[in-house]
Amino acid sequence: MWVDAASATTYGPVAKSVSAGGYTVTATAEVAEVVWDMGNGDTISCGKGTPYPATTEKDPESPDCGYHYTHDGRYTITATTHWNITWTGIGQSGVIPMELTATGHLAIAEIQVLNIPVEQH
Repeated sequence: MWVDAASATTYGPVAKSVSAGGYTVTATAEVAEVVWDMGNGDTISCGKGTPYPATTEKDPESPDCGYHYTHDGRYTITATTHWNITWTGIGQSGVIPMELTATGHLAIAEIQVLNIPVEQH
């Protein structure tokens, strides 16, 4: 799994400052982790991941964030990004946690072929 086209606006860091009345507050937001709910009770925690490589190798491993289903089925996958927004200003500072969630659907199926010799009569 991976964050598609990860950029400052989709993964961070992104920083903004605002000034008013002689005071300035600066906030920087970035993703701390992505938690993937695989739709079967399992969860995987990763960074932004790496796109799956194009290869002719049979069942290559994910570069850094993969999962193997053990049963066929239809699964609803939910990715939750855990953001930390760090702010400073007016002699104060803090961290505000934030979560954003996206959901997708995946069908898993495997077909196995058996070659059984036919008895000739």
